[in-house]
Amino acid sequence: MRKVQDGPAKQKLLAGSLMCVVLAAEFLWAQNLGTAPATNVAVQGQQATQPEGAFLNFINWIGNVIAPVGAGGAVVGAVVSWLTGRGFGRWLFAAASLLAVSGVTRLLEYWIAQGTGGVT
Repeated sequence: MRKVQDGPAKQKLLAGSLMCVVLAAEFLWAQNLGTAPATNVAVQGQQATQPEGAFLNFINWIGNVIAPVGAGGAVVGAVVSWLTGRGFGRWLFAAASLLAVSGVTRLLEYWIAQGTGGVT
């Protein structure tokens, strides 16, 4: 049996394993609201434990939490790259893209909330 040496392969394996554990834990925690209804949801009358409510909660989590935090991290990455004399354009593009994802999901959420009376 070949032993994994310290180096890039071991670091990639460790990073991949850690990401899988974190994503699995977040997914499991996001699905557990018990019997409490999810209020102010697009699918009226649904609970977060049902597929429609769980999907809406996941989209809200991406648009309201993950994308803005990722955009802030990308801005920090751009500043660090600029200070060290490396290219920073890709970091700024990533930040703008993440903010666009956040804005589009918020816009969709607003449209859904305004359109609950039905399409005319």
